[in-house]
Amino acid sequence: MSDAAQPTAAEVRAAADAVKTALDRHLEAVERRTGDDDPAVYDAFNALAAAAEVYDELLYDRYDEVTPFEIPGADDSLPPYAGPEEPHAVSVLIRRDYAVVEPPRLLAQARRLADLDPEGHDSFAVPAVGAGVHAALGVLFGEYEADEIASRHKEFGLEEGDSTLWVSAVEELPEPGEWLGAPFDDADPALVVCRFDVSAVFDEEDDADEDPEPSAVERV
Repeated sequence: MSDAAQPTAAEVRAAADAVKTALDRHLEAVERRTGDDDPAVYDAFNALAAAAEVYDELLYDRYDEVTPFEIPGADDSLPPYAGPEEPHAVSVLIRRDYAVVEPPRLLAQARRLADLDPEGHDSFAVPAVGAGVHAALGVLFGEYEADEIASRHKEFGLEEGDSTLWVSAVEELPEPGEWLGAPFDDADPALVVCRFDVSAVFDEEDDADEDPEPSAVERV
């Protein structure tokens, strides 16, 4: 950053004062907490995180120095639950990522399924190894339930990536076909009853932790 673009010492000092003010307000909100999901505490937390981030950036830009602490952003935690007290229905949203690490194995599984049901998979044709992965995936995921693929992914030449499962509360089931055009548009973190995440990043954290926690984030 050029000298002209650098923040002034006064701006850095003002950002530091803002952190002190936000810290006091966060403590006050915690002391007055009305429950586990008190929105005042949540708002104070976000304000403190935002103030600390601004201070950290200005401190680095002006003095090439960093703070000795890190406050996680709001995206790292669920917001306060804002759903019904007694949900009459739930929506379960699942995302699982896979890498295709062994295309020949995937293609062989798809060929086997096509041989067992030629009419059902008459569009599947693989001219050469490494080709037809798109069609093979369609055959595989059209034949097996998602949970079965998750448990047998290595057989299909797949490698697991991150996955997440959200159980969200809804007042009542939507009308049939109502959300099929955009199935994930209504995913609202504030309506999540519980959430479970699986990622290799948790394994790395557990390796450095003498008392590791499960690789999941949940709210009950």
